[in-house]
Amino acid sequence: MDIFLKLGWYFRAKWRRYVLAGVLLIAVDVLELTIPWLVGRLIDEVLAQSLTTQSLTQYVVAVLVLGVLIYIMRFLWRLFLFSASFQLAELLRQQVYRHMTLMAPGFYNKHRTGDLMARATNDVTAVEMTAGEGVLSGLDGVVTGVLVLVVMMVFISWELTLVALLPFPLMAWFFYIIGTRLHDGFRDAQERFSDLNDKVQESVSGIRMIRAFGREVREDADFMQVADRAAEANMRVAATDSLYDPAIFITVGVSFLLSIAMGAWLIEQGSLTLGQLTSFTMYLGYLIWPMFAYGWLLNLVERGSAAYTRINALLEARSPVVDSGQLLSAVNHDIHWDIAEFTYPGAGSPALSNVSLHVPQGNLLGIVGATGAGKSTLINLLLRYYDHDQVRIELGGHPVQDFTLQALRSMIAVVPQDAFLFTASIAENIALGRPDASIEEIRAVARLASVEQDILRFPAAYDTLVGERGVTLSGGQKQRIAIARALLLDAPILVLDDALSAVDVNTERNILAHLKQARQGRTTVILCHRLSAVEDADQIVVISHGEIKERGTHQSLLAEKGWYARMFNYQKLEQAVASGR
Repeated sequence: MDIFLKLGWYFRAKWRRYVLAGVLLIAVDVLELTIPWLVGRLIDEVLAQSLTTQSLTQYVVAVLVLGVLIYIMRFLWRLFLFSASFQLAELLRQQVYRHMTLMAPGFYNKHRTGDLMARATNDVTAVEMTAGEGVLSGLDGVVTGVLVLVVMMVFISWELTLVALLPFPLMAWFFYIIGTRLHDGFRDAQERFSDLNDKVQESVSGIRMIRAFGREVREDADFMQVADRAAEANMRVAATDSLYDPAIFITVGVSFLLSIAMGAWLIEQGSLTLGQLTSFTMYLGYLIWPMFAYGWLLNLVERGSAAYTRINALLEARSPVVDSGQLLSAVNHDIHWDIAEFTYPGAGSPALSNVSLHVPQGNLLGIVGATGAGKSTLINLLLRYYDHDQVRIELGGHPVQDFTLQALRSMIAVVPQDAFLFTASIAENIALGRPDASIEEIRAVARLASVEQDILRFPAAYDTLVGERGVTLSGGQKQRIAIARALLLDAPILVLDDALSAVDVNTERNILAHLKQARQGRTTVILCHRLSAVEDADQIVVISHGEIKERGTHQSLLAEKGWYARMFNYQKLEQAVASGR
């Protein structure tokens, strides 16, 4: 039951709603318990042959009025109670989403996407039910049970009540055993649901690869294994939960049997009337709900407790990058990397070492090298996706740690190689960073990215809906739309991380020419494998195995006849062969 203590912060914030719902619920319980008393009085008057038409009419009207009042108040307390629980779910989902957006990449390296989705959806729903259905079951069950027992003992017969309650201690012990098993079962079921969610997300995201390699049958078998484990975990929970009803029915059955036997004896002794015994059995029927409510409460509490523990573990996870900076802007946008050594968490060897690099504002920097050389790591450190005590990076003369993360990243527009597009129109994808941009501004950057002609070929042009992750577009179209999106931000620093790999050489030249003209006075960093993209760079660095091996302009590097010169000549020959010249 400690889940209610953990949610105390929310109950205190919404105490008016919960108090009002509780008062209305208690009023409903009191009115409902009046009906058996009226029925008992009616039966006694019938047996005594004292019932008149007027009194019968009064009984009928009283029951009808009670029914209407109960209906109205039940509607109101459900409205107050469940609206509060729905608001809790909304708040928790906002907290989870906001927390995940602040996490650095190192956090996502440790958490699976499916598990995070499960915590934000299934776990939050379980906590919502605890704050709604759980509060209902606990409060209504306790109030109804206490009121029924008081009426039975005070107004009918305390001896008969004690006899009727004899089987209940055995049921309480049985509930304790079931509750313990439920807690472990729900925790395992939630974990298996996370596995299932993760498998579905992975399969849907990689459906093209699955089909390309003909793995449909194998993936289907793997998915069925995960689904079977999830089903087995939920079946174990259901099997445990199903033990509640038999325990309740057996207890109630034995209690009814004892009540009828004891009641008949008391009637024979003259200490109880038939009307009182009828009311007593009706009240005993009211005790069924508190027992069901307690069983349902245990179910919800164990489910909600396991879920809230998982949500709290997520919310308490701290990002490896602390947002403690204060600066909101920089006077200039010179970039300076000074890296003694940087190793990714869990990696055995450093990704970068002995790197010192300065880029004056307005320059074009080219970073080239083989795959895995450490090019993207430079940008990851500039954006503070990772921090390290042997890494010092300055922007405008200030360490990047002095800026707030939002301010730092707003000064840098990044176009990754694998451009991510959302399920929205092309115009909305381009205007992602500036939703208020006009269509003229969107078209202007699309022309700079050499993608407008492609867009206009679609029947809906800029209103064309892009499929999930941009599946309706080619790789080159996605990259150019991503470039247009970055250009619309007009950030002081533009980073193209191999963002031209899917376009042909002529398109690449057009885009670079447009960028050179449009971004005069602003810094541009191009990471690439195709060296033609950095021919006009003010500075080019060649990175190999995490270290800068060559540095200079295009012409000076060709004169050195090192890796850059060999790779440039090879690519030039490759292009000539491809063009048939």
